[in-house]
Amino acid sequence: MKREIIRMKRNILLAIGIMMATITFAQPTAIQKAGRSVFTLTTFGADGALLASTHGFFTSTDGQAVSSWKPFVGAVRAVAIDADGQQHEVEAIYGANELYDVCRFRVGGTTTAAPLAKSKAANGQKVWLVGYSLKKAPSKQYDVKSVETFMEQYGYYILNGKAAENNADCPVVNQNGEVIGLCQLAKTADEAHVVDARFANSFVTRGLSINDAVLRQTDIRVALPDEINEARLTLMMAGEKNDSAAYAGYVADFINQFPTAIDGYTARAQQQLGQRRYADVDATMAEAISRCAAKDEAHSAYSTLIYQKELYLADSTYTAWSLQRALDEANTAYGINPQPIYQHQQAQIIYALGNYEEAYKRFMELTKSSIRNGELFYEAAQSRTHLGATTDEVISLLDSAIAVNPDQSISAPYYLARGRMYDQAEQVRKAIADYNKYDTLMLGRGSADFYYIKFKAESRVRQFQQALNDIAHAIVLDRLEPTYYAEMAALQLRVNQLEDAIRTADLGIQLEPEYADLYIVKGIAHGELKQVAEAQQALTKAKELGDERADGLLEKYKK
Repeated sequence: MKREIIRMKRNILLAIGIMMATITFAQPTAIQKAGRSVFTLTTFGADGALLASTHGFFTSTDGQAVSSWKPFVGAVRAVAIDADGQQHEVEAIYGANELYDVCRFRVGGTTTAAPLAKSKAANGQKVWLVGYSLKKAPSKQYDVKSVETFMEQYGYYILNGKAAENNADCPVVNQNGEVIGLCQLAKTADEAHVVDARFANSFVTRGLSINDAVLRQTDIRVALPDEINEARLTLMMAGEKNDSAAYAGYVADFINQFPTAIDGYTARAQQQLGQRRYADVDATMAEAISRCAAKDEAHSAYSTLIYQKELYLADSTYTAWSLQRALDEANTAYGINPQPIYQHQQAQIIYALGNYEEAYKRFMELTKSSIRNGELFYEAAQSRTHLGATTDEVISLLDSAIAVNPDQSISAPYYLARGRMYDQAEQVRKAIADYNKYDTLMLGRGSADFYYIKFKAESRVRQFQQALNDIAHAIVLDRLEPTYYAEMAALQLRVNQLEDAIRTADLGIQLEPEYADLYIVKGIAHGELKQVAEAQQALTKAKELGDERADGLLEKYKK
């Protein structure tokens, strides 16, 4: 009897075991598989110190992932450690939402992903919170207590139990192992919240995402858009920021994402050129020529880089490049695809080589082509200037340059060049008219030198108020140039603004105590104001500095 009872107990325990196995293994395979997608996420600040730690999960095998956003705020670096213990650097962020505290990003390397549920979970549906583990991922079953819909298609879930702190941002999956969302800890004791993973995974970048106010809260770079023109915009905007390391990351992403487009290679080569790493530029452009679909664009870009180096970065130690080498690359580009733009490139190099007659001929031929523009006439004018052409001939070419786009900012340099020609020809009022047009097209953003030139022209035709305004503008742009103070003080003296002339001269003297002209102007102004002692002091200093005018003025303004 006793043995029978023991046998019955064993059978009962066996039956219970079978039932438990059925319960735990009816759904565990898919759920445990989803657990392989979970990772720990750690972010770091600029000082290298730990900033935050949480979880997330991979949505694709190429490193796409979702997690919460807050850990990334203020971060300069982040790493994810997967269920196999492998560490992956976070490379870029696709998007984030502060309200729901979710983001999508990408890590380097191959990853194990979990599928996303294609639709929202329903009220009362059983779901499992899958935690992180290097062994068997732990899971806990919940019921969906309620579902709220946001943005017309995504679900925000409340579960019927609390989640542990170490489960924050872990995936919540259905019985098929499909992720319905990320777990978010709740303040109440008896529930957990889940935000739809499809929402986080929907984030994509656009060309202007690099300036998104939310994403600018982290120093981890923004992912390039999938569309090449949008990616080009991102690359251009990244180049305008003063962060060479981040820019290099964008360039590498572009090359990896668009290996047959020239843009990434050119961007990398330009950065290398700025660092005078000419051999590296060679290697980059060799790769571009090998991989790019448009070989003509690659050879043309290579020509441009050599041309820039030879013109602006003189370095006699690097002999592999020359203007002739630049011309050879431009010729190769034209041979592959005979476009006028490559003929223009050839003409510019020929001009740089000093063959002005041939350059002029080519520029003028291109004015009859599909790329006719003001620059061609302007370059022809420069060529004729080197060939000793008359002022009238050069002005005629500049007239043609301006006529193409007379009221657009692109024509501003042509107005300035024509104004200088008029100035040299003593046609000062015409010069001033062109200077004024240039100033208008530049929206008042000319250089200090420009306003000084304009001041001198205006002074010659007695437009004194305009001249004073322009020399004051030059001083604002370059407060450390004493000549501008001397010129302004001299004109103030000329128009009898004597006290102003003294103040301006004193400002100039503070910058350059040995500038004799400033003491001459100051001495005359004091003399005209009958301030003889001050005049004598200033003029005596001018005499000490060797100014021959001082003796006569000292005699004039003596006591």
